[in-house]
Amino acid sequence: MVQGTASDVGKSLVTAAIGRIMTRDGYRTAPFKSQNMALNSYVTADGKEIGRAQGMQAEAFGITATSDMNPILLKPSGEMSAQIVVHGVPHAALSAREYREKFLPKAKGTVMDALGRLREAYDVVLMEGAGSPAEINLKARDIVNMNLAGWADAPVLLVADIDRGGVFAFIVGTLELLEPHERARVKGFIINKFRGDVSLLQPGLDWLEERTGIPVLGVLPFLPQLRIEAEDSVVLEGTSGRVHQESARELDIAVIRYPRISNFTDFDPLEDEPDAAVRYVLSADELGTPDVIILPGTKNTAADLQYLREQGFPEAIERALGQGTQQLAGICGGYQMLGLQLLDPHAVESAEPGESEGLGYLPLSTAFLQQKTTVRVSGTLAADHPLQLSTQAPASIGEMPITGYEIHMGTTTNHDAASVRSLFSLDGLEGQALPEGWGTPDGRIWGSYLHGLFHNDGLRRSWLDGLRIAKGLAPLSVTFSAAALREQEFDRLADAVRSHLDMNAVYNIMGLPRNEE
Repeated sequence: MVQGTASDVGKSLVTAAIGRIMTRDGYRTAPFKSQNMALNSYVTADGKEIGRAQGMQAEAFGITATSDMNPILLKPSGEMSAQIVVHGVPHAALSAREYREKFLPKAKGTVMDALGRLREAYDVVLMEGAGSPAEINLKARDIVNMNLAGWADAPVLLVADIDRGGVFAFIVGTLELLEPHERARVKGFIINKFRGDVSLLQPGLDWLEERTGIPVLGVLPFLPQLRIEAEDSVVLEGTSGRVHQESARELDIAVIRYPRISNFTDFDPLEDEPDAAVRYVLSADELGTPDVIILPGTKNTAADLQYLREQGFPEAIERALGQGTQQLAGICGGYQMLGLQLLDPHAVESAEPGESEGLGYLPLSTAFLQQKTTVRVSGTLAADHPLQLSTQAPASIGEMPITGYEIHMGTTTNHDAASVRSLFSLDGLEGQALPEGWGTPDGRIWGSYLHGLFHNDGLRRSWLDGLRIAKGLAPLSVTFSAAALREQEFDRLADAVRSHLDMNAVYNIMGLPRNEE
């Protein structure tokens, strides 16, 4: 089990790296996180929703993700409440107190059954903890850190982040707050995100080993611009209004970052393009006149739409469209916001049933229903789609394949099909083609439920080149494969960790012989 001294110390990536190494060494390896809290989620092949980190780890290990790899997912919907997803299906909306008092006492069976199935199917299961195992107020009903390690009889590697400072205090303090039997499970430390000359750190490492009697198994380097998606919006802290690339780019893409933003990994491939600058905008004053404004996914469409209004975004968006912004696009919750009306008859997103006015750019209304849609989809661009794409696409525009996934509670109805055009034609049952997404005929306003759109290389590049041509710039054509880049980055991560982590010691701790690549 990989645990951490705090949130965001790198547990997910360390787990991904070790699992990638073990997979390359010949072991059938699976990830497992009993309980995950994240707004960035992943849809499995059978339409179940799990934490994005476990989906990413499964891909790094070369296996198909299942809900057993993250049987309990918490999706915050407010400051004190969350949607509880069990084995990929919404279970209940509970407050923090209700979750602790009503759900957690019964959760052990769900967790251990899932873990048992993985243990039967794989040689190795790499479990990941959550936050810190030393949260005193949470330990009594813990199902994700030391209690789980005990139930599974698993040795623990403790990861700490030196980049945030105080690494020795974090490690020693964590151990001091563990019970003796918990402390005995910790078999090694991993210090993550180190920059500089490791020899200068050696006196501290020697002191730590002498003080605790536990070895430091590795000091992992900080890997700049690692292009593996992050799980939660904590990584966006401090990015408001700032471009994610080192230098200015020719295309300015502004993603509005409302409080409940979800699945912002939709835009990772745009950040990797050589000509696209992606910035996350918190206030209307920062918006300016970008080439494109994107309303991303959200866990609570109505609440984040209200946030937009409170911050003055509708006026700023309208002003930008009048001053040169080429397109306004919405993905999932952002797509719903572009419509005329949001209906919540069952109080899915609010404390009471009600309705609210949308931004009014598309003739759509969305009703929030109690049944959630989670599905992977494929299809092509619609024959008469309004998207402004470059005609220099590598494949026929009308036949360009599209893949993606949907995660939403709402059903959207088009009230004026003559005034908008469908974006995509999805593969339905028995060969039936299903229209998806709508846009104005001039392509300036469009929206779709499909997450992962920009992971489609042909669509992404043709769309960016369409923006370039409108600005009088020459198109670039296809620049990279998102899937190939992902595999390259998995290997880059694994190679760096193998070079700085004592994998022989890790195998010994697990009681496994080493099987070299």
